[in-house]
Amino acid sequence: MHLARLRRVGAALVASTFALLLLVGVADAHIVKTFGTYSVALGWVHEPTYVGEQNAVQVVIKDAAGKAVTDLNDGDLKVTVGVGGQTSEPLPLLNTFDPDTGLGVAGDYEAPVIPTAPGDYTFHLSGTIDGTVVDETATSSDSTFNSAIDATGIQFPNKLPALTDIITRLDRIDARLNPSAAPSGATAAGPSAAPVDDAAIAAASAAAASAQSAANEALLVGAAIGAAGVIIGLAALTLAMRGRRTAG
Repeated sequence: MHLARLRRVGAALVASTFALLLLVGVADAHIVKTFGTYSVALGWVHEPTYVGEQNAVQVVIKDAAGKAVTDLNDGDLKVTVGVGGQTSEPLPLLNTFDPDTGLGVAGDYEAPVIPTAPGDYTFHLSGTIDGTVVDETATSSDSTFNSAIDATGIQFPNKLPALTDIITRLDRIDARLNPSAAPSGATAAGPSAAPVDDAAIAAASAAAASAQSAANEALLVGAAIGAAGVIIGLAALTLAMRGRRTAG
């Protein structure tokens, strides 16, 4: 019994130390603000923050005594994420700590998000903590949390194209395939290219139709030749069998 108790105590100490280290890391990479008697740390879950990688806005809450606050309902706190003049819908912060199993970090609330563009991100946190109003806006910087960067620096062995480059290339291809969708004054090849000639488009369409017709005719001729070959082969086989019977 004594040995089992020591093991339980040791496991609890390890878990507590691990949770403490996580919280210390959180404080280093987050902005920390006080609302009433509560301390709130705000930032990314994973840093460095890479474009296209699963991440989350993280909020860690402690009371005046330094005890983790674990009893908030999902959605008591919400966060909007902004970058490049665009702002997300309010995202609910979800409690990641399970009191029944002890899994997760006590006082940790997260809103999953995948940053899809590099740059400085702004978080607007709002809601209540047990009746205390929370309203804070913070932007990534050296003194708050990381800006999002492309992941090419850690890719190995091959470098993948940046997500923004892929989107740009797809937009250009779409513009070439759908010239009518190009902005006013611009064409599929770019704003300085000559307008698309309707006659040229008609000629190209006619050429394509002619090529398709020729291909269809060639297919029919090939099928006819193939059928003729089968018939000739069957006839030859029949004659050969008759010849054998006569010889017998």
